[in-house]
Amino acid sequence: MDEQLTSEEAGPDQASAIADFPRLKARTLRFTLGAPRSAQAVGDGSRALFLRSDGPEDLVTSLWLSSFDDQGRHHEVLLADPRTLLADADEEEVPAEELARRERSREGGEGIVSYSVDEAGDRVVFTVGGLLWLTQIAQDGLSASTRPLGRMEADGSRHYADLSILNPTISPDGSKVAYTTGRMMVLVTIGGQAGQDGEYPILSLKEGAGEDVQLGLAEFAAAEEMDRYEGFWWSPDSDALLVEHSDESDEPIWYISDPANPQNPPQTRRYPKALTVNARVGLTLAALDADGYVNGACEVDWDRQAFEYLAVVRWQRGRQPLLLVQNRRQNEDRMLSVDTGTAVFSGRIGGGDLGPFPLDPEVLDSLPTQVLGGHEDEKWLDLIEGLPAYRPDGGLVDAFIDGETDTTRLRIDGRLFSPAGCQIRTVLSVGADDVLAVVSTDPRSFDLMRLGYDGSIHVLNRLPGVWTASRAGHGIVVTNRTMASSHGQIKHCYMGADGDLDRLGADGLGLVDSAYLSSGRGGDGRAPANGAADAGGTQPAYASDPTRAAVQHDTRQSKDRGSVDSGHVNSSGGWGAALADHSVDPGFTPNVDFVRMGSHGLFAAIVHPSDSSPYAQADRLPVLLRPYGGPGSQQVVFNQALYWESQWWADQGFLVLTVDGRGTPGRGPAWGRAIFEDMAQVTLDDQLEALAALPDFAPEADLDHVAIMGWSYGGFLSALAVLRAPEHIHAACAGAPPTDWTLYDTHYTERYLGLNPSVYRRNSLIDDAPNLRRPLMLIHGFADDNVSVANTLRLSQALMASGRDHTVLPLTGITHMTNDETVAENLLILQRDFLYKALGIRRR
Repeated sequence: MDEQLTSEEAGPDQASAIADFPRLKARTLRFTLGAPRSAQAVGDGSRALFLRSDGPEDLVTSLWLSSFDDQGRHHEVLLADPRTLLADADEEEVPAEELARRERSREGGEGIVSYSVDEAGDRVVFTVGGLLWLTQIAQDGLSASTRPLGRMEADGSRHYADLSILNPTISPDGSKVAYTTGRMMVLVTIGGQAGQDGEYPILSLKEGAGEDVQLGLAEFAAAEEMDRYEGFWWSPDSDALLVEHSDESDEPIWYISDPANPQNPPQTRRYPKALTVNARVGLTLAALDADGYVNGACEVDWDRQAFEYLAVVRWQRGRQPLLLVQNRRQNEDRMLSVDTGTAVFSGRIGGGDLGPFPLDPEVLDSLPTQVLGGHEDEKWLDLIEGLPAYRPDGGLVDAFIDGETDTTRLRIDGRLFSPAGCQIRTVLSVGADDVLAVVSTDPRSFDLMRLGYDGSIHVLNRLPGVWTASRAGHGIVVTNRTMASSHGQIKHCYMGADGDLDRLGADGLGLVDSAYLSSGRGGDGRAPANGAADAGGTQPAYASDPTRAAVQHDTRQSKDRGSVDSGHVNSSGGWGAALADHSVDPGFTPNVDFVRMGSHGLFAAIVHPSDSSPYAQADRLPVLLRPYGGPGSQQVVFNQALYWESQWWADQGFLVLTVDGRGTPGRGPAWGRAIFEDMAQVTLDDQLEALAALPDFAPEADLDHVAIMGWSYGGFLSALAVLRAPEHIHAACAGAPPTDWTLYDTHYTERYLGLNPSVYRRNSLIDDAPNLRRPLMLIHGFADDNVSVANTLRLSQALMASGRDHTVLPLTGITHMTNDETVAENLLILQRDFLYKALGIRRR
């Protein structure tokens, strides 16, 4: 076994760090292992839960608690270590449905990868080794006990050992846990100690329900494209459940084979292929009696013919359940309130004596919904995470596309209150006085802002970067990645009895820094951090200086970041501490220029060879385009981690250019919608526009030797470039490319291409196959259930039929994530050597 790395080891110099990068990236899961993640403020905010593995090569994550004691001292408490709970935690067999959920959420870890916590923040549940576990946190927050949860046999085995435990969720009052098997809902009542728990099925599909019917699970389109992974929701009073049921039997059947092992049968699944049929989704309200059995149920009623997508379900304390439903074209939606007060339950009393309640939606009484409002757009509507939501003391907050200012803004009861120019990305919490949100005024920075209902704003981050937070009670957990440091950081902050975010302060929590703001680097006409919005929009008060000085490594970062921070109290009375981080960094700092290019003012990042590279100061360098370039994702962001791989490529002898063109988010609704029904040509045109402008920013750019590479949409764009622009792009590596958009899912594809089959043909690559005259490598995992390998095979078949030479690199057993470390490492090397040969480059 290779020697384990430690977080202090960064290599003797940059050259060796670059040489080690492919192996190190693969072994550390892109440098994420050992870092804290999935942090959530709980209870009164003086506590926060998070996950972390023990080191930079350890995949098995444990559950941890960050807490402040009464004196403001900070502690990190290990709540549950899978290896302590189970001797074979490293060899856990994960149910297929859970593996699918992890693929949808791009989860690459093992051990405890998710958890559920009650409203008080005292009880946490999770699964490991096919068992359900409960962690009970002590009142002082300094210790905890963990035990198996549910009915157990005398030998310690599960009573329901044959049932898969999927998405276990604790009730708000902490007394019960519900989970789904995919076909049945099961309830666990938490006893005082092991052996005193109850566990029994409470809701099941009716007899004879087909194998394509699911209960309590998010359907594929919701999990993959709407970022909705839940399939059931507790009532705030813990006395009812809203449960999704879906019927996928009308969707096309797809088969995922393992050609390297022909003895293995193919996996069969339903897939919502574009221009075909979606799953039929419904929602049932199940009322629970005092013992937790279902004593009645009714079916939530809305116009499913007109609005077939169930995008959001939210059930807040003191409120009726809130739904957001979308039509098939996603250019119209409705916000609905479920009128639970009128529920007339069809069912029986004393469900426990009769077994689980058999769900037959067709015979249940209907539960009406009330339309609270809706949205329309000529092209499409975006889903904003966290919305719609109720303000605690009244008012409905939602997002609105303001065409006059080209801004996605916040409204409360129909009144706009967030400033023009502040593009809402995510809503983190809706409070009594403000909304905490991730907002962009510069699309390269995901800023943390407090947006008051009176129109005021407060920008919390000191530096541009990727910021997010979790707020509960009077505490907040802030997560960030910037260009100033190779490491991200998670800080737990407690603001005291009033919970005022101003107590985050400037002198100890690393947020708004008055010294930095007064340094004169906050130009660009940016407004004060606490200033009210003006008519022209408001900018955050940091210096997003698009120069190389803005991205230099922060030498002030702590050398003992792996140690527990004892915490401190700042001058504003806030408590704060950074969570310990055991991850390793790549050992080098990217050499990046941020620029604006071409007539569209495209945001771009140019990565140059490092000073230690043999290509440093070269007069001519071949160009490598590394885009994603498609809707829904960005690559040109103030986050150092995004440019590590580009730096490796630069030190292999390329000038690396990454461009966010039209269609990418964060720059306004009009910019995003410019690709409607024409995303192939528009996104390609923007890459070519930036390429033509590159010599103005990097005179060493050799436009006679240009390659392109990317994954997923970036793979599509790479293949597209050599097919449609061979005079500009001379070689391509296309990973997992969706070459034929009729093979991709409904919710993503139809949002951008609509429902006209001729539009799909114009935006797909198959008909372009005869045009290939440049080297092209196609790469695809045979186990990819997101972008099917059929995409690559169809393009390869069309190229073969046209007599066009090309290379196909099949990845056996690999999904869309390519998490196998050997594959991930060798993939970089093979692509490099392919491009060297294709461009006629001799390695130095």
